[in-house]
Amino acid sequence: MPRTAEAERNDRALLKAAREVLAVDGVHASVASIAARAGVGIGSLYRRYRSKDELFQHLVEIALDQWTEIAEQALAKDDPWDGIVHYVTSAVGMGSLAPLAGKVTITEEMAAKNARSDKAFEALVANAHEAGVLREDVTLVDVLLIIEQLTKSPLIEQLQQQGREDLLEAARNAQQRVTAIALAGLRPSDQPMPGEPPGMNLFTERWSSADSGRS
Repeated sequence: MPRTAEAERNDRALLKAAREVLAVDGVHASVASIAARAGVGIGSLYRRYRSKDELFQHLVEIALDQWTEIAEQALAKDDPWDGIVHYVTSAVGMGSLAPLAGKVTITEEMAAKNARSDKAFEALVANAHEAGVLREDVTLVDVLLIIEQLTKSPLIEQLQQQGREDLLEAARNAQQRVTAIALAGLRPSDQPMPGEPPGMNLFTERWSSADSGRS
């Protein structure tokens, strides 16, 4: 059955609200808070999703689709460096569902969407390395971790909580500047990176704890 335009609008609103609430409340974010921020009735939400886990699973699926979309857009850029910039800036602007790691049961659909997203991103990083525009010792996990760090902005979160709308534009501009500084650090350099390159398990293992029973 095709999804209605209203359902799709609600999905987008819920995903945006979830990212904003999770940024502040983390794993303690409530469905009621997310629904209220999205302007969606809690009753209608629970008629559609049987549990908090099911809602979060759906939101993760939508987010993975968005990550795949920006990776494919980045791959379409003529200049591989422009592709990296597009991917990082778009991902930082989207916000993160990382606080859900280990708290959501991974479904087959989520795993399939994640594999597709990873494949596109791996191709993007490989193209940038091949073109010599991304420093050789930077891995795709490095880039993902940079995005995760840049996505969370205590400054923006605090100003939102305080209702300081007059300062939010300046705070978002500051976040963009910090992102640009971080991107400049990905350019080829003779200065070696410290330590060993992180493996993908460092980034993904935390998501499996909900299925393995680890806390």
